[in-house]
Amino acid sequence: MPTPVNTHLFIPDVQVRPGEPYDHLVWAARWIGEKVGGKKNVTIVCAGDWWDMPSLSSYDRGKKAMEGRRYVEDVAAGNEAMRAFRGVLRDTAPKGWRPRMVFLHGNHEQRIVRAAEDNAQLDGAVSLTHLDLAGWETYDFLVPVVIDGVTYAHYFYHPNTGRPYAGTNVESRLAKIGTSFTMGHQQGLLYGVRSTIRGMQHGLVAGSFYQHNEEYRGPQAQGEWRGIVVKHDVRDGTYDPMFVSLTYLERQYGTR
Repeated sequence: MPTPVNTHLFIPDVQVRPGEPYDHLVWAARWIGEKVGGKKNVTIVCAGDWWDMPSLSSYDRGKKAMEGRRYVEDVAAGNEAMRAFRGVLRDTAPKGWRPRMVFLHGNHEQRIVRAAEDNAQLDGAVSLTHLDLAGWETYDFLVPVVIDGVTYAHYFYHPNTGRPYAGTNVESRLAKIGTSFTMGHQQGLLYGVRSTIRGMQHGLVAGSFYQHNEEYRGPQAQGEWRGIVVKHDVRDGTYDPMFVSLTYLERQYGTR
């Protein structure tokens, strides 16, 4: 029997928050529906951090920036964007198309879990069940998921320290992780490959898919690559990557 042709679509961190635009998610859904919709063996993987949850930020606790933030508004903003994404994907793709959809909880969704653990009085009042993840397979924060030989997680970390692998050397990260991997969390785009006796291994870091700027990064760190990543012919951890930038999506759909 011929080997099935697998396609993965990776959506980096979206970080939806109240008052910020999310029409790029509509553009992405339309592009996926038009270009990939109807194909077999398609998996959409979301890196997590779809909900930004600024109301639960430990970094801003007690600061002026926390004024006016509300948990219910943070949840509602992400849910609205999620429903828009799913709706456009459903309406654009051929009727009945059902790709596999995998959602990896990120550290921003984990803020909800942490808030409930740190404050017993909030147990039940704040919950991951408030997030509209209908249609997605969901995986807990940092639980790795292997799909067609590629290991996905919100990020990967040093086993002795628990700190995320960082830096720009993807080849070094491949050697430490030991397999083809894809993660979000880190802004921008890093991609690299290494050859092994078992074949090629691919390392991909893509952590930005939003239109707003992150103020904490300052005025000189706002020019990172933003977009989604398509992996064609995925098998045994190898694939042909295609990078679809937010700028390209806006040119295609932003004026429609």
